[in-house]
Amino acid sequence: MIKSAPARRPLQVDVQTRVKAWAPRARDIAAWAGTAIGRRAAGGELGVRVVGAAESRRLNARYRGKDKPTNVLSFPAAANPEGHLGDIALAYGVCAREALEQGKPLAHHLQHLVAHGVLHLLGYDHMSDDEAETMEGLERVVLAGLGAPDPYLAGGRDHD
Repeated sequence: MIKSAPARRPLQVDVQTRVKAWAPRARDIAAWAGTAIGRRAAGGELGVRVVGAAESRRLNARYRGKDKPTNVLSFPAAANPEGHLGDIALAYGVCAREALEQGKPLAHHLQHLVAHGVLHLLGYDHMSDDEAETMEGLERVVLAGLGAPDPYLAGGRDHD
């Protein structure tokens, strides 16, 4: 008798919204994150917190030494015994301002930044040109899977 492999549970995404303005629905954020993760972390968990600029600034200053708000921050889990990949802080107001300045639909910009944050949780980075090329290529694939355009066609980076 051949045993089938146990079914892996789907990605679990805990979304917390800390802003009073409109924010994307938790199920949309979970779908974007799931597309970025794909099969690499099926059965895993991650947290996404939609924050305001003030909280983003505090987190960025504390963990990156940059005293300014930023669009997305990733906090990979130090140890991963339970499948927790880490957490993402998505600064809604910063993202909304950037989308407007860049002439992009807000939903596409948010999709890109969720994918960007998730890829950081999976160990990708953009500190060197080679790393940036790899990470941006993966972001393009994820966004194409979501029906969003290439965020780099306009020639700019959406993150720092």
